[in-house]
Amino acid sequence: MADRHDSGDLERPTSLRPSSLRPASLRLTFGRSKLGRLIFGLNLIGLLIIAIGALVLSDLRRGLIVSQMDSLTSQAQVVGEVIAVVATEGEPEPMLDEDNALEVMSRFIPAGERARLFDAQGKLISDSYVVSDAIDVSQLPPARKSSAPPPPDRSALKASRRRTAEAQLEREVRLALSGRTAASVRLDERGKKVVSVSIPLRRVKEVLGVLTLERGDVDKIVWAQRWAMAPFILIAFGVSLLSSLLLYWLVSRPIDRLSAAADRVRMAQTRAISLPDLESRKDEIGTLARSLESMTETLWRRMEEIDRFAADVSHEIKNPLTSIRSALETLPMVKDEAARERLMNVLAQDVRRLDRLITDISNASRLDAELSRDTPRRVDVGALLEDIVSLYQQSHLPGQVGVVLRRDLPAKMRVSGREGPLGQVFRNLIDNARSFSPEGGEVRVAVASSGDPALPVAITVEDDGPGIPEENLETVFQRFYTSRPKGTRFGQNSGLGLSISRQIVEAHGGRIWAENRKDADGQVTGARFTIHLPQA
Repeated sequence: MADRHDSGDLERPTSLRPSSLRPASLRLTFGRSKLGRLIFGLNLIGLLIIAIGALVLSDLRRGLIVSQMDSLTSQAQVVGEVIAVVATEGEPEPMLDEDNALEVMSRFIPAGERARLFDAQGKLISDSYVVSDAIDVSQLPPARKSSAPPPPDRSALKASRRRTAEAQLEREVRLALSGRTAASVRLDERGKKVVSVSIPLRRVKEVLGVLTLERGDVDKIVWAQRWAMAPFILIAFGVSLLSSLLLYWLVSRPIDRLSAAADRVRMAQTRAISLPDLESRKDEIGTLARSLESMTETLWRRMEEIDRFAADVSHEIKNPLTSIRSALETLPMVKDEAARERLMNVLAQDVRRLDRLITDISNASRLDAELSRDTPRRVDVGALLEDIVSLYQQSHLPGQVGVVLRRDLPAKMRVSGREGPLGQVFRNLIDNARSFSPEGGEVRVAVASSGDPALPVAITVEDDGPGIPEENLETVFQRFYTSRPKGTRFGQNSGLGLSISRQIVEAHGGRIWAENRKDADGQVTGARFTIHLPQA
């Protein structure tokens, strides 16, 4: 299960501490995203330009229409006063003189404007379009071929427009007859927008009628406004085009380059993604480039380690197989029963060694998957060690190496991890210590506080064996390291137990190391393996 002098160069899983399990994207906010601010800002500029242009031109349009209304109102008041003076007759009840009123209207109403005169009951007296010599000209549609279908009948639409225009004009006249000036933008009989002003015609305090003036250049104002919007639209289009080019250059193009670099790695044309100009960027693209380079480099190292692992496995399995084959070939030629017994013992020992090796290889190959699949929980290390040590104590036989536990860890201290892999670490260390201890010896397991705030939980496993050469205190954790001191039995260790143990401990954010115990004279009295783990 484990050898004091074995370890693994396999890529170690990342720490299981909660801070490392939190996705990086959750720790980022929009305000810290440089690309997010750039994209948001560029799109906002275009929208702001259009919005500002619309607001400015809306105010301009309202100002032009108000100006038209004020101009028409002043003109109507002047004409109305003239009509009230020179175009009224009768005492003591004055009335409008239609002929004089028409004369005034023809002299004071300019071309392009329409004037209508209503009496005190709201009845139309005169219309400047009817009495003037002006002709309303409109372009005729092209001649229709005899085979062409007849044009659609628009009489209903025209009648609807006329009724709408008459109703709007009637409301305006009634308001003026009440003694107030009415000004509005409404539709005429042809469906076109006009600026209209209706004022009451007074003689002293009596309302004799209503004068309505119309100016039909509202559509020109609207078209002028639309043309005035053109510069804003062009600027917004230019900003959007520029932002699109910037986004392509700063985002899309680098991603394409990263994709091409990843394809080269996939086709084994290069070892890892390396784009220094992107990696030097201080935004998300730079972070992505650095992460991809680190990831591909790690994957490449992992593949190399897998290749070395396969070669080591082949070599380690070949040794016992060679011994088994040699014993089987020799066995038929041996007639001495004692010699045959020794050969059978060699065969049994090699089979046990091969079985142990295959089991540990299987455990090592499944380790990463098991660590990533299980969910970390709060683990009481003291209680876990008590359960493990009690199993060894219950199966202990006279002459075997005993296992004892000393627990000085406060009950409230827990570690965050997986109970199964942690138990495997402790069993590996205990089995390793027992295999190097003399018969009748003792393996001492202790769990206490380390005094280190970062890694406060300490577990130690001590034996009374020959110890570890000083130069091998670190190499014992290398994969398939199986150096055996004199007096230890061959085939008891696969060379993977300590490698697996270090992987599991470091995956839990802890540390593991080996050292020798010495007496007062400096003589080695055994080995000690120490584990420090963070508190949950």
